[in-house]
Amino acid sequence: MDEVEVVVAHSERATLRVGDVFLKVDTDQARIDVEVEVMTLAPVPTPEVLWRKPPVLALAAVPGTTLGSLGGPSTGSPAAWAAAGATIRKLHDAPLPPLRGRSGRSIAALTAELDDECELLVTNGLLPADLVTRNRQIAETALRPWTPAFTHGDLQIAHVFVEGDEVTGIIDWSEAGQGDALSDLATFTLGHEEHLDDVLAGYGTDVDLDVIHAWWSLRSLLAIRWLNEHGFDPFAPGCEVDVLRSRM
Repeated sequence: MDEVEVVVAHSERATLRVGDVFLKVDTDQARIDVEVEVMTLAPVPTPEVLWRKPPVLALAAVPGTTLGSLGGPSTGSPAAWAAAGATIRKLHDAPLPPLRGRSGRSIAALTAELDDECELLVTNGLLPADLVTRNRQIAETALRPWTPAFTHGDLQIAHVFVEGDEVTGIIDWSEAGQGDALSDLATFTLGHEEHLDDVLAGYGTDVDLDVIHAWWSLRSLLAIRWLNEHGFDPFAPGCEVDVLRSRM
């Protein structure tokens, strides 16, 4: 009998693994609807949908392993990282899905959310004011007009699987839709800046590095309070707070 492994669990959703099947439990059916729809549209490897019975979505495990995790060691050859970059580019060049993704929020909405989070980080005593202020200044560069692309929206390194130098699957599409392509690249390389050049070798060189750096700060500032309140540790070595400190 296969054991039940809790992959991730918090008050919004949970993902369990039983053998080669992942069970995603999410009471927000709109989020599951997005995930199923965009996986059928994405021109990159995605998990096979086995069955769906609300609030559960069953997906087949994808082969291979991830290139690492935030706060953990990175693995894989430069060619594997470049292959990930090429796959991300293929996604970004695809026809736009009929959905607005998380990174597709308006500049005004994103700015307002960022300002609110920065204020709460300081007033709640989570981070010192100088660290927040400096990274808020850096994040400003990401708050600019952008051309919509087909984006994953939460392209963490743990969501991309490779086998050798080939991408075998990208998982967790609930935040996908029309968004800022450079947000995906920044999320994928967050905490693993040493592999950015390898990723861009596969993706292409027409990338504004200052915007990627800005998204590292922006994403970390937006995530820290939520992570802290949902049982994750953004203060762990190599994670979001260290990303902010590296910008000082």
